[in-house]
Amino acid sequence: MADAPSLDERKAAILQAVVEEYIATAQPVGSSRVAEQASLTVSSATVRNELGFLESEGFLHQPHTSAGRIPTDKGYRFFVDHLAGPPKLGAGQNRQVEKFFDQTSNELEAMLRDTTRLLTGLTDCAAVVTGPGSDIATIRSVQLVDLNDLTLMAVTVLSNGAVEKRVIHLDSAVDTTLMGHVNTILDDNCRGASLSGLPECVPSGIAGVDALVDLAVAAMAEDGATNPVYVGGRAMLADSFDAVDTVREVLSLLERQFIVVSLIRDILGRGMSVAIGNETGVQNLAECSLVVAPYEVEGEAVGTIGLLGPTRMNYSQALAAVAVVGTSLGDRLSSG
Repeated sequence: MADAPSLDERKAAILQAVVEEYIATAQPVGSSRVAEQASLTVSSATVRNELGFLESEGFLHQPHTSAGRIPTDKGYRFFVDHLAGPPKLGAGQNRQVEKFFDQTSNELEAMLRDTTRLLTGLTDCAAVVTGPGSDIATIRSVQLVDLNDLTLMAVTVLSNGAVEKRVIHLDSAVDTTLMGHVNTILDDNCRGASLSGLPECVPSGIAGVDALVDLAVAAMAEDGATNPVYVGGRAMLADSFDAVDTVREVLSLLERQFIVVSLIRDILGRGMSVAIGNETGVQNLAECSLVVAPYEVEGEAVGTIGLLGPTRMNYSQALAAVAVVGTSLGDRLSSG
């Protein structure tokens, strides 16, 4: 990403006024309104000249000759890069976050799904939360549970709070004594390992036990490196755009989990917390911005949270929300 160009104090203040007014109203901003909002002791004529300069430099766009200006991606980028001080949530919103994590479910999937609703409520944007990948977590416990005579389930509890469940189909029933022996072997050998690096269990010498251990280990290892994706606030996103085609394309992309995970990783990999319009590298998101932040469990980044909205989103609020919620989510998962 290229360094943002410099603007003198007056031009920067005028650009900020245009961006803030357009975010609030979604209407092109005229010079008289800017003069009121920018707290500048200059005439509307001077403001018009500065708006013309900002347009010529690509920070603003005038949709019609007689209309006011709207920010371009370049204008939003300058605005985001020059936000005054770290963004903060209001006291009421901070209390809302604290209350949520005090009361949220201990079950990881429910917690992450509910977190998307919390983010949407704070920002009116669509929210994306990627869960911890099972490959970076270690096994706390594993146990086989019988569903019926020919079906078992391997239930694996991970250090990140996730519970992985894998179904095992049998050719013949097994008795409870044999299954108890298998559970002991699995728990003794697999505790502390990751699903992507399960050890070979030491054979017991009992054919039925060893065969079931092998089946269980194979089932546990399936799809062990996935990052589940939870999306909330689709309706909010749909309300942000007038063009039906844009809404359809964006919502379709959100259903494709691999693309969402890859996109977020790419943005973070470029050292960015905000991708604006074409900066996302995804054509369908040319009218959107994505604000992302990782969250940590016991000091290690395990997943990400993000907010997706139109390019005229409230960036300060979005950045504050992902920072506060990301920290609180990580703390909650670390505490178990």
